[in-house]
Amino acid sequence: MSYILKRVGTFVWMLWVATTLNFIIPRMMPGNPAEAIYGKFQGQLSPSALKAMEIQFGVNTGVPLWKQYLTYLWNMLHLNFGVSYNYYPTKVSTIIAQSLPYTIGLVGISLVIAFAVGTLLGIYGAWRRNGKLDSIQSPVLLFFQSIPAFWLGLVMLFYFGFIKGWFPYSHAYSDGATPSLTWGFISDLLWHATLPGLALILTGLGGWMLGMRNMMVQTLGDDYITFAEAKGAPQRTLMLRYAARNAILPNFTGFGQSLAAVIAGSVLVESIFSYPGIGYALQQGILAEDYPLIQGIFLIIAAVTLFVNMIVDILYVRLDPRVRGGGDAV
Repeated sequence: MSYILKRVGTFVWMLWVATTLNFIIPRMMPGNPAEAIYGKFQGQLSPSALKAMEIQFGVNTGVPLWKQYLTYLWNMLHLNFGVSYNYYPTKVSTIIAQSLPYTIGLVGISLVIAFAVGTLLGIYGAWRRNGKLDSIQSPVLLFFQSIPAFWLGLVMLFYFGFIKGWFPYSHAYSDGATPSLTWGFISDLLWHATLPGLALILTGLGGWMLGMRNMMVQTLGDDYITFAEAKGAPQRTLMLRYAARNAILPNFTGFGQSLAAVIAGSVLVESIFSYPGIGYALQQGILAEDYPLIQGIFLIIAAVTLFVNMIVDILYVRLDPRVRGGGDAV
């Protein structure tokens, strides 16, 4: 139990650090958002308009920094990230709530598929190493892994979207479609997600396959595998229960860390396909200097990353009790 409490304490501490940095860093930058917007109009606005924007955006108000910090923490506890400058007067929390499901659906499902298929291919490839499947899959998947996902997405977009016209090349669903839990809308959603999803899956398979294959080969040489084989354990039991169960631990850790990155989305892939996920919203926020949106997204990414890593650490102890310090009981 003490191990879990330590992990929870570390999570709370690191979340506070991330939140504090998220408050301090933008305030260390020269200028402020109101001045950036005022400058874009190049003298078309009066100084009173600048003052009004500063009051609206909460900058240069004369409020002490420590009071601003306490207000900021209170707002973060209530998931109040402020109002987007680029999509004014829409709240940042609304934009994140609208974008997050698309990213989880696209990047999350692509990650799960790549992890599951890549891990299974790695298990079988190591068990039947130097066989026909292993000789083909290793160079092919490693070739795709060496290609950036956004570049593969561009190639697929050009050929299957523009040349062949088999798939749409932008947005999450067709113009005029109304989001609903109907098969018509869901099929349209999957159709639009096919090309960006394939780009993410194909470029991710090689890493999971190679990692699992290497660990399986190493594990298959351990003494307990040889002993179990000498006792006449079935081949399927040796492969899955003895070898794969222990070899999958590093892949499981990597999967947890990658799962945290799902919230960040794939900025370049989502931007290429104009897919309305978190990555695309972050890109639009950066281009528009929308500080509240950027801060809100970064804080969500940090919180989810820390939380997932905490869960992975706790689950890892269940899979491998040797990592407990000093024999702590969970």
